[in-house]
Order: sequence, then structure tokens, then C-alpha cells
Amino acid sequence: MEIKKVAVLGAGAMGSGIAQVVAQAGYEVWVRDIKEEFLERGKANIEKNLRKAVNKGKISLPKYKEIVARIHYTTDMKEAVEDADLVIEAVPEVMDLKKQVFQEVCQYNKKALLATNTSGLSITELSKATDRPDKFVGMHFFNPVPVMALVEVIRGEQTSDETVNIAVEFVKSIGKTPVVVKKDVEGFIVNRCLVPYLVLAIDDVEKGVAEPEEIDATMLYEYKMPMGPLELADFVGLDVLYYASQQWSIVPKSKLLEEKFNNKELGMKTAKGFYDWRAGRPKIPKEKAGKYDGLRIIAPMVNIAAGLIEMGVADAKEIDTAMKLGTNMPKGPLEMADEIGLDVILAKVEELYKEKGYEILKPSEYLKKLVAEGKTGKKASEGFYKYEAGTYQNIRIEKLEGGIAKIVLNRPHRLNAITIELLDELKRAFGELEFDDEVRVVILTGEGKAFSAGLDLQAAGTDEVLNPPVAMLLAAKGQDVFTTIEKFPKPVIAAINGYAFGGGCEMALACDFRIIAKNAQIGLTETALGLIPGWGGTQRMAKILGIAKAKELIMFATRLSGEEAEKVGLVNKAVDPEKFWDEVMEFAKKLAEGAPIALRLAKYAINFGYELPVEVGQALESAYFGLVTGTKDVREGFAAFFERRKPNFTGK
Repeated sequence: MEIKKVAVLGAGAMGSGIAQVVAQAGYEVWVRDIKEEFLERGKANIEKNLRKAVNKGKISLPKYKEIVARIHYTTDMKEAVEDADLVIEAVPEVMDLKKQVFQEVCQYNKKALLATNTSGLSITELSKATDRPDKFVGMHFFNPVPVMALVEVIRGEQTSDETVNIAVEFVKSIGKTPVVVKKDVEGFIVNRCLVPYLVLAIDDVEKGVAEPEEIDATMLYEYKMPMGPLELADFVGLDVLYYASQQWSIVPKSKLLEEKFNNKELGMKTAKGFYDWRAGRPKIPKEKAGKYDGLRIIAPMVNIAAGLIEMGVADAKEIDTAMKLGTNMPKGPLEMADEIGLDVILAKVEELYKEKGYEILKPSEYLKKLVAEGKTGKKASEGFYKYEAGTYQNIRIEKLEGGIAKIVLNRPHRLNAITIELLDELKRAFGELEFDDEVRVVILTGEGKAFSAGLDLQAAGTDEVLNPPVAMLLAAKGQDVFTTIEKFPKPVIAAINGYAFGGGCEMALACDFRIIAKNAQIGLTETALGLIPGWGGTQRMAKILGIAKAKELIMFATRLSGEEAEKVGLVNKAVDPEKFWDEVMEFAKKLAEGAPIALRLAKYAINFGYELPVEVGQALESAYFGLVTGTKDVREGFAAFFERRKPNFTGK
């Protein structure tokens, strides 16, 4: 089934966001709402978001006009849906209202795939209001839609495999990451894990276990969460959590939450919840970290996730991907569990189940089975994941044809931001590939929409980064790894597919070649934070561009578009996004066909002779020239030249 026209029903925050990303992907979109004023508000939101993208250089003005022209607005249901190939409903979370909308859709359209953007209502129940439950699917986007990468694709009891596959491919086509929820369960994946986590934290406040600031400080500073659970509850809305506790059996009832709801202390939206929001985001004091046992809410989240595996809803990787992309957690709950130890997690869940008695805390049979089998996580080399020697958690190595290997930074939920663990794995990967005779060229790139956004400040911890002795060690660590890339004896291409800022830019500068997508951005942005580049950026950029230009770009923390970076000579090539990987692979294949020893010695002569006095550099060049003449590749090169054929270099 080919999707050309998409109807989005509802022009609110979710509907307008969905319409925007669908139109940006090239689809014709019809947005329908019941009043013109709702449509005007949605249209204004879309155009405001797109203008921001133009101002930031993410899209061009002509592209802006193209996208806007693809979006049509109407209050007429028939006009919106009659020729649609896909209908995405995004009206308020009321079962009867959604059913009514789908019944009306089915009067005017008999062919479209039907999708609901519900965050928790039953897909199976909603499908009963339609004439095609086999073509009905959940498509749960996350707010704000233009920013959040995750879409949960939820299978109802009668949803066909074909429908799921079409939905998955559509989600990919609009630049989002689909995670399939294989069974229609309360809360799906993200909310099933997240909402009880938040409400159990509220429960601990209610029962006097800890103060909100103690819980939040522990989760924020010790577990590196982007927000503490009470702050996040305020941000989400305490009314949202209250309604969830009334509708879902998985969410414990809370008297404190009910009191907050009745008093209209709903969090950020009313400027009062667990915190006072009148002056903005609350400041959580670090000195209160550690006064709460964070396992009291982490262990239940792991237990719930294990239950999802047990029910066949999703596997460990899918759950962790959903949680990282949907909540911005630095690690998925099952990754964390493997690090903590599943025996420790199980003991805490059993303790909490005895203490509180909530059904959601009943230990998962799957979790108990893993522990009984001795699969307790990293320390046992297996838990939710297997940890074989040489495996990587933060990067991925792909062996391609023609002597090409790809190292992929694999933290897309954090824009491939750099951690100590990632640096360690990167150094190990280059060490492994150095002695792999089948590999002649390495491509370094990032998973998702970013090359690398730089140092992961959340994972590193602000206080640690601002501690001079620690900061010096961190700088030395990055410099060592990036020098390893620079000294790697084979050509390295930085394939810059998205943001390359700060440390990400410095990583790219350590590579031999840089190919960038025209819609990507690159720059040493540290001075905007009051810092300076610390991983070789001041040195390598000056060598590449000259001192004056390097000073300008570094001191102004300039972010260059792909085309601007090509113009100043920071990258070798800027290419159209749709041709990006074709260009990168063509470049890599040409390099891989070269004489390995000659390429290595040419790289060394350039890199190490650059700053030497000319006579010394020439002496180094002479020595390398002499060395390379003794290789079989030189004889092959000469023979091929005289025989007028393509040489076959073997690296000997």
C-alpha cells in the first residue's frame, strides 16, 4: 500500500505536531478540526515551528514554503478523509469521542489505514468502532512531536501484520523511530514503565519515606536522570497522573495525588504542585542526593519492564530504546538493571511487595527466572543482555564490502553525546580494526540524526566538569582517544550526518576526511558555555583553517551549515542529504582501492611532518619514500601502469 495523502484529525499540540512532521517528510496532509479557531491556532503553531527551523538553518526558506503548501486545513470531515491513504486521529483522550470520530471517518473512507494517537486507551476497543479492525493500529507520538524521535506502534487484537509493517515503514519515512508494541496492554511500553515510577515516588512522599527534594536529588545526581520523578510529575501534570491512576489497574491509588488534584495543584501548568513554579524550574539541591534509596522506584520499573518481556509485548532492546527515546533516560531500565545486578533488583522488588502490597510490585516470573539461572547481569556476563568479551554498548562496528568498516556512535537518544564509556569503546574499536587485514578504510558516523552533539554533560555531571583536576583528566582522556584516530594507520572518514558540536566536532577534526550533509551543522561551541575546546579542537582547527579563521569560529562559537563548512575548507565535501551515503561510500571505495602501505606512509608524512622544519619534514618524506619502494604494491602499481589496467593492491 502506497501512502500519499494523510489526514490528521485534531489540530491541537499533538495533531499540529504530527501534521508538521508528516508534511516535512513530503506527504500531502489534511488537518481537520471542529472549529476554524482551532485550525488557525494549529496552523500558527506549525508555521512558528517551521520559521524557527529556518532561522536555525535547519531548512531553507523555499523548503519552508513547500512544506506549508502541503498542509491543508478544513472543518469538513469528508473533505479531509475521503481520499486519504492514512488517517491519524489526535483528538482528546476520551474513548467515546474517539470512537465517534472513527465511525464518521468510516462513512467517507473505505480504504485508509486507521491510526489512533492515544497514549493509553485500548487499541482493540477503539478498533471495534470501525469497519476494518485489521487495518487499525495505535501510533503513539510523543510531545513535542517535531522533537521527540519515538513513535510506539501498537498492535490491537485484530491488527494485521501488513498493517503493522505499513505503519512501521511510514514512521521511518517521517524520520521517527518506531518501536512495535506487540500486545495491547495498559500504558503500552513507556507509560506502563514511567507512570508507576512517578506515582510510587509520590507514594513514598505520602508515606514519609523521603521529601520530594531528597528523591529528586538522588535520581538527578546519582542516577543521572534528566529530571527527578516529582519534578517530572509536576511537568507532566498531576491531573494526567491522577486520571491514569483512575483508569489503569497498573497505577497505585494515591491519597496525596488525589488531594493535589482536588486542590488544583497540578504542577507547572498551575505554578504549584510538589514545587513552586512561579520563578521557573525548581532548583534541586545536590546536598540532598543520597538520602533516598533510588532502587525503591528503579527496581519496580525494571520489574514492570521484565513483565512486558514475559507477556511478549517487546524484547529488552525494544523496551530500552522506547524508554531512552520517550523519556530521555541516559540508559534504559534493563541496561541499568544489568549494571546494578538482577539479584539486587529482585530482592528490592520482593521487599517493596511485602511493604506496599501493590499488584504492580509482584515480582515478575521472568525476572525470577533470570536470577534463578544465575543470569544476574554484567557481573555474570548475562542478564537481560549477553556480555561477551569484545562486545560494545555505546558504539557499533559494521563490516562492509570492499575493505570498508563503519564505526557507528550508537547513543541516538542522546544525540550520540560522548561519555567516558564511549571514549573507551572507541579506542578499543580502532585498536581492533588496526590489525584487521580485511579493513582498509574506516567510516566514523553517528546513529540517527546526529554525528555527535559533544560531551554528555548530564552523564559527566556539571560539578565534575567544573572541577579543575577532574576536567584536566577528562580533557587528557579525549585527547588520547582522538590522537588514536589521528594516528590510525588507515584512512578515516568522518561521515557527518547531523549535529557535530563541541567534542563531536573535535572527533571529526581528528579524522583524515570529513564529508557532511548539507543540512547538518558543525562547530566548536564550547565558548558559548564559557569553556574552550579541550579535546584538540584549538590545535586541529588552526592547522586545517589557519589561525585567524580558527580564532573566529572558536571565539564566536560559530555553528556552520554543511555548505558553509565546505566553503571555508573545514570539510572536504558537503552533499545533498538524500545522496549522503552514496557519496560517502563512493569516496570510501576509491580510498579502499588504493595501496594501503602508501596511504599509511603518506598520512604519517603529512600529519607528523606538518609542523617540523621543512628540511626535517622532507627527510621524513625521503625515508618513507624509500620504505615504500620495497613493497609488492609498488611493483603491482608499475606493472598495472604499463599494462594499462587497474592495479590490485594487497598491502604487502
